[in-house]
Amino acid sequence: MPQRPDPQEQARVMQARTAAIVVAATMVLWLGAQFAGGQMGLPVRYVFLFDFAALAAFFWALVVGFRLWRARQAKE
Repeated sequence: MPQRPDPQEQARVMQARTAAIVVAATMVLWLGAQFAGGQMGLPVRYVFLFDFAALAAFFWALVVGFRLWRARQAKE
């Protein structure tokens, strides 16, 4: 009979998946915004806004990844 997965481990897996999706989506959206901004001739301040939004998303994913790593270290 298969073992039931640990609910805490399932929560960690979901957090890791969310962080991975955020990183991938941020990269695609950021590249698209850079391309569109260049094509439309947006002012530099809007381009920086996209950059800062991407940095915030990457920082959030980094913090989540660090917390997951620390939780795994504490478990072992």
